Amino acid sequence: MEFQLLGIFSLLSVAVVACHAALSPEAYWKSVIPNTPMPGAVKDSLSSAEWVENKGTAVGVGKGGVIVGGNYHGKPVFVGVTPSPNPFNYIYAATEDQLHDDPNVALFFKRNDLQQGNQMKLHFTKTSNAATLLPRSAAGKIPFSAVKLPQILSRFSLSPDSKEARVMKKTLKECEAPAMMGEEKLCATSMESMVDFSVSQLGKNVKAISTEGGRTREVQKYAISRSKSMGKDGKAVVCHKQSYPYAVFYCHKTQSTEVYEVSLVGADGAKVKAVAVCHKDTSAWNPNHLAFQVLKVKPGTVPVCHFLPEDHVVWVN
Repeated sequence: MEFQLLGIFSLLSVAVVACHAALSPEAYWKSVIPNTPMPGAVKDSLSSAEWVENKGTAVGVGKGGVIVGGNYHGKPVFVGVTPSPNPFNYIYAATEDQLHDDPNVALFFKRNDLQQGNQMKLHFTKTSNAATLLPRSAAGKIPFSAVKLPQILSRFSLSPDSKEARVMKKTLKECEAPAMMGEEKLCATSMESMVDFSVSQLGKNVKAISTEGGRTREVQKYAISRSKSMGKDGKAVVCHKQSYPYAVFYCHKTQSTEVYEVSLVGADGAKVKAVAVCHKDTSAWNPNHLAFQVLKVKPGTVPVCHFLPEDHVVWVN
């Protein structure tokens, strides 16, 4: 099940030395990729954040949500933290619970379904994963490693036996797992590192897009009004927002990938501009992955497509 976080959470203690000359995440974006509009998924992760320097010693993020510097301690608040397999990590097999209860089941489809006028039962929601992107200067001071999990949990005032701890352990495990054949990956703990990774893989002439407009809480029928191919050369970087006390994006570049921007109209009139990713080579995926269970196909036989939730980002040339 797609894990979600509620709010940003209380107060976080970390010592950091902020350089006065350092750029805010927004300014960094504009300096590196000035011709690339910032997508909603990134704006939402920054919208509640204010990058503040106090004599070069502290960074304040959000309305009291995260304080970097000082002697504040706090505990993050997680919602729906059952650690089931991530549907967008292709090494995992589906669980029985996923097949019956995971709303992401509806997001998988075959490429020939992507035709104007076609209808699909889908589930789009406004994300409640409001974890905030920290500036790289702050994120770099926080341990991000499975071997340092005890330190991390102590920093967040979390019990090693808590559900939150299990979710964080799973995120760190996924981030440190070897890449699949033909894949480049990075877990970006700041917007700056996400930008740098995407540019290193695709160059500076990039577009960043995300699904926007999902509001309903129920599965309903959506009709495709328009489908536009994005990118070229079959290369893309897809960044999936993970469940963690602050924003972490699991970014990976794969070959033989097609990206589409799809305009959808729901039965209730809701309009969604959705991003769809089609993987033409699934031979390295787990044979029991959720997509194969839903579509009744085997690895490497047909392209497998899926829509992305609002809090994910796709980068294309």
